[in-house]
Amino acid sequence: MATSNDASAQDTVRYVGSTLANVDYHHGQLSPAMGVHNIQTMRANRADAPKPTAWTYNHAPMLAYWNNKFYLEYLSNPVGEHQGAGQTLLQSSSNGYVWTEPVIIFPPYKVPDGFVKPGKTDTAHNNYAVMHQRFGFYVSKANRLYALGFYGIVLGAKDDPNDGNGIGRVIREVKADGSFGPIYFLRYNHAFNAQNTVYPFYKSSGDKALLAACEEILATPLLMMQTVEEADRNDPLIPLQKDFKAFNFYHLPNGHVVGLWKYALTSISKDEGKTWQYGPLRAPGFINANAKIWGQRTSDGNYATVYNPAEFRWPLAVSVSKDGLNYNNLLLVNGEITSMRYGGAYKSYGPQYVRGIQEMNGKPADGNMWVTYSMNKEDMWVSKIPVPIADKATADVQDDFTSDTAIAAWNKWNIYSPLWCNVSLDKKGLTLHDSDPFDYAKAERLFPESKQVNIDFSLTPAQNQHGDLYVEVLDTKGTATLRLILDSAGNVLTKQGYRNKSLGKFRAGETLRIRIELNTTTRFYSVIINNGKPSLNVFFQPVEKVQRIAFRTGEVRRFPNADTPTDQDYDLPAAASRVKEATYFIHSVFTNHK
Repeated sequence: MATSNDASAQDTVRYVGSTLANVDYHHGQLSPAMGVHNIQTMRANRADAPKPTAWTYNHAPMLAYWNNKFYLEYLSNPVGEHQGAGQTLLQSSSNGYVWTEPVIIFPPYKVPDGFVKPGKTDTAHNNYAVMHQRFGFYVSKANRLYALGFYGIVLGAKDDPNDGNGIGRVIREVKADGSFGPIYFLRYNHAFNAQNTVYPFYKSSGDKALLAACEEILATPLLMMQTVEEADRNDPLIPLQKDFKAFNFYHLPNGHVVGLWKYALTSISKDEGKTWQYGPLRAPGFINANAKIWGQRTSDGNYATVYNPAEFRWPLAVSVSKDGLNYNNLLLVNGEITSMRYGGAYKSYGPQYVRGIQEMNGKPADGNMWVTYSMNKEDMWVSKIPVPIADKATADVQDDFTSDTAIAAWNKWNIYSPLWCNVSLDKKGLTLHDSDPFDYAKAERLFPESKQVNIDFSLTPAQNQHGDLYVEVLDTKGTATLRLILDSAGNVLTKQGYRNKSLGKFRAGETLRIRIELNTTTRFYSVIINNGKPSLNVFFQPVEKVQRIAFRTGEVRRFPNADTPTDQDYDLPAAASRVKEATYFIHSVFTNHK
């Protein structure tokens, strides 16, 4: 094993920036990567039974892009981690925004009664396998898409499905029409074979394309490295048989391979993963704990890593490199933590276990970077990160969502869009819906950082007897300096210290035209509504400069925090409930900074 001094003498991934995340804030006080769209694809709901979305432990998503569609695979258990039965589900989308309902691609698998792990006494009796996989998709050389999964075994307390004593890895074709091929075992663990398993071994298949795909996987060290945790401990096809977790990789222009593991461990291979220059070591400067880190080359020729830059599983951030080795910034991807509605074993808070699209598994037509992750090990999300990745706005905002430039404007906004409170673009404008008592819709727009700025926007609330809309102006660290509120009683308010000040009333269906003129040096701002009399106000907290405006359909969230116990063992009251929908149409936003 090499030391950190050895790594410093080698090519290695390193973070050379100075920005660090502050976990006292869900967003880490990080400035957003401009134009990121965070989209929920699956919302767990126990009331959905018997649908698979009724299972409330959902985790470890994988992503592919094939045949002009996105494919998302994730594993699922009824309540908690490594508590059977386990299954793997699949979703697809033609645009990344609207996703199909999850369908089961690898169903629960019964462990043979009487099975006992070596050195253990717990005996299988009516037990079902749990699923665990670091390797979810493969697009073959014949351009066919395959999903993969692993059936592990947990029999007693603190048993480990990744101890090399599981059942084996399975593979199944995903066809262009949405149907699936039969399930085969790709590789068995030592106690299992074609005689004592339910699904046949791949070599028994008459499908030549499947046979070829399986042989391609088994002959590719960089793919087999992803199976090290679950496979037999002495599997000869795995080059580095060490307990390093969640491997992924990308290629440098010189053909060398960068490997990444949990804890931001890294190494370099010059021979496609057959050997590694040094034992995986922490990438200098990177902060990452027991959560995944993802790296890839982006369509502009640069590189990006996406990970939780903390000892916690929040926030989710992206860092960019020109050469694939030296990463020099840290920008926010998703700084939200949805309420965990259902308790369960080892359900960590935050957007976590990120994965992008592996090199051979397709390139999205839009050229952007797409990643997937779980929220609280409960719901599934994807993020579209525009390429090139931008850290600031270079021009004032001139966004008219009722004009022909609406789509171009939409792509510059940062959105947070859960299924029950989604953000969309329609004929009425940038639209925020909210019927979720546990979450909110959010849309943010960056403008050039400045001490003085005038902001003009128009919006129409569809109601004035329920729902709340918060409008904030923030600095680069996400600190709000002023807040306007359209409340559930038809009032327009602004926060003034401890109290809210009334600025007037609003009616359902009537458009509000609001102008904010602010100066961070004097700490004053004025608000003009529908060309009325200006209302002069003082910031409720001072900032040096401002950088963005945010529209949000709920209050600021501060739970959980760094002191919150990590395992939530309770469900929230009325966890499956839904409230009357509130809707807000944002028609235009213009800024003029000085």
